[in-house]
Amino acid sequence: MKNILLKTAFFGASFLMLAACKKTLDPKNENPYGASSELLSQDFNNIKSLFSPMFNNVISTATSYQTQQGLQGDVWAGYMGTPTDFRGGSNNTTYDLVDGWNNTCWNLAYTGVMANALKIEQRAKGKYDQFYALSLIIKVEAMHRIADSFGPVVYSKYGTTAAIIPYDSQEEAYNAMFADLDNAITILTNKINAKEASTFVGTDITAYAGNYTKWVMFANSLRLRLAMRIVKVNPALAKTQAEKSVAHPVGVLVANADVCKVISPNVTNPLSTISGSWDDIRMSADMESILVGYADPRVAGYFLKSSAYPDYKGIRTGIQINAKSDRVSFSKIGAVIENKETVWMTTAEVYFLRAEGALRGWNMNGTAKGLYEAGIASSFEQRGVSGAATYAADNVKLPKAYVDPVSAVNNAAALNNVTIAWDAAASNEVNLQKIITQKWIAAFPDGQEAWSEYRRTGYPKIFPVIKNTSGGKIDSATGIRRINFVESERSGNPGGVATALTKLSGPDNGGTRLWWDVAGPNF
Repeated sequence: MKNILLKTAFFGASFLMLAACKKTLDPKNENPYGASSELLSQDFNNIKSLFSPMFNNVISTATSYQTQQGLQGDVWAGYMGTPTDFRGGSNNTTYDLVDGWNNTCWNLAYTGVMANALKIEQRAKGKYDQFYALSLIIKVEAMHRIADSFGPVVYSKYGTTAAIIPYDSQEEAYNAMFADLDNAITILTNKINAKEASTFVGTDITAYAGNYTKWVMFANSLRLRLAMRIVKVNPALAKTQAEKSVAHPVGVLVANADVCKVISPNVTNPLSTISGSWDDIRMSADMESILVGYADPRVAGYFLKSSAYPDYKGIRTGIQINAKSDRVSFSKIGAVIENKETVWMTTAEVYFLRAEGALRGWNMNGTAKGLYEAGIASSFEQRGVSGAATYAADNVKLPKAYVDPVSAVNNAAALNNVTIAWDAAASNEVNLQKIITQKWIAAFPDGQEAWSEYRRTGYPKIFPVIKNTSGGKIDSATGIRRINFVESERSGNPGGVATALTKLSGPDNGGTRLWWDVAGPNF
C-alpha cells in the first residue's frame, strides 16, 4: 500500500507540472492529431474517467465481493450463512480471520476509491469543484466502511510521500469525513442555488444521473448515518451533525426515488453468482428466525424456499460443517439480487435513523413512532409488497426458534423478544431494539452496514457461533468487533501500522472494540 500511495501522489504532482508547462508551449508544436489538455478539460474527460472505479469499488460489483463483504459483514451481521467448509472449517465464519480474504476490502478502497479521489482533487479542486465535491461524497461512503471495519485508517494523510504514512484514529477519520461532507454539501448547494446545469450527467452511474440535489440529499443522509454511529461516544457531536443534516434546506432521502444505488447494466450482481452458481451462500438462521417469525412478506423477495425442506431454511453461522451437500439445499438468496443494482443507502434507513434521533430527543422533523412506521412503509414500497400498516401494528408475532434439520446441536431458542408494533409505554431500549431490527431487515443485503449497527447497538440479537476457532481472541458471545490490519500494510508501511496500534483500545485482533463501539446500554 505504501507504494500505491507514493505512486498516486507522484502521478498527481506530475500531471499538475505538465499542465503548467504546457501553457508555455508554442501551439504549432502540439500534436494536431491528439487531444490537448485544454480540450480534454473542456469535456472533463481527464476527470470523468476516474469516477467509474470509484463507483464500482465502494461495494464491489465483481466477484471480489465475496471476500470484500460476503464472507465478512454479510455473515457477521446475521444476514447469510454458508454451507461451504472453507479452509477445513477454520475461517471468518468460525472467527479465524483470514488475512487473504480480509485484504480485499482494504485494497479495493485504496486502489479503486482513494487513489482516484486524490487525482480528482488534484485536477478539479478550485476549478471544477462540482467534481471534487462528488468525489468527496463517494470517498466518505467508501472509507467510513473501512474505518468501521479496521478502526484507524489512512485518510487525512493519504497521498503523502513521507517514509511513514501515519494512520488517523477512527475519531480523527470521522471528524475529517464530517468536514469533507460539509465541504461537498456547501459546494453543491451553492451550485443548486445558482441553478447551474449538472456536468456529471453521463458519468454518474447511480440512479441520480448527475442530479446535484439528489447528491446533496445523499450526503446529508450519510452525515446522519455517521452521526448516529458515534452517539454513545460523543452524543453532543452526534446530535449536532444529525440535526444539521435534517435541517438543511435540501434535506435527506424521503422517497424511494431517492435511494442511492449504482446501476451496472453489463454486470451480474455478484451475490447472484455466489448464491446461485457457486452455492457458497444461503439464508442465515437469524433471518429465518426473524422474518418467518414475523410472517414478514419481504421474505419472498429476499430468499427462495428450500429445495428440500418446507418453507424457508437458514444456516447458522459458526457451526461444524461436514459436507457442503448437507445444507446446499437451504434457501438461496432471492429476487432482491436478480438485478443490476448495488444499493448504498435506502430511504427506509434514513427514516429509521431519524426515528432513533427522535427517540433520543433530537429534532428530526417527526415523532419516533411516526418515523419508525414511515421506515417500514418505505421498505415495503421499495420491495414491492403491500400491508405495511397492518404489519407495523402487529403486537403479537415474535421471532421463532431455529431448528437445523441436519444437526440438532445447532438448534436454538429465539433470541429477539420484541414485537413489531411501536409501544409508547415501553422503555427507550425496547423501542430502539424495534427500530434497529426493522432497519436490519430493510437494509438487506448490505451486511456491512448491518454489522456496524449490530456492534453499535447489540440489535438484533444474533445467534452466537458454536465453533470458535479464534484461539481465544474473539468472544463467541460478543462476536467479531473489527478486522486485523492487512498484511500489505504490515509489510509495506510498518511505521504507519505502528501509529495505528497506538490508536486501538486493545490488541490488533477481531476482539478489540472500535472507538464508537462502546459496551453497555444504549441510553
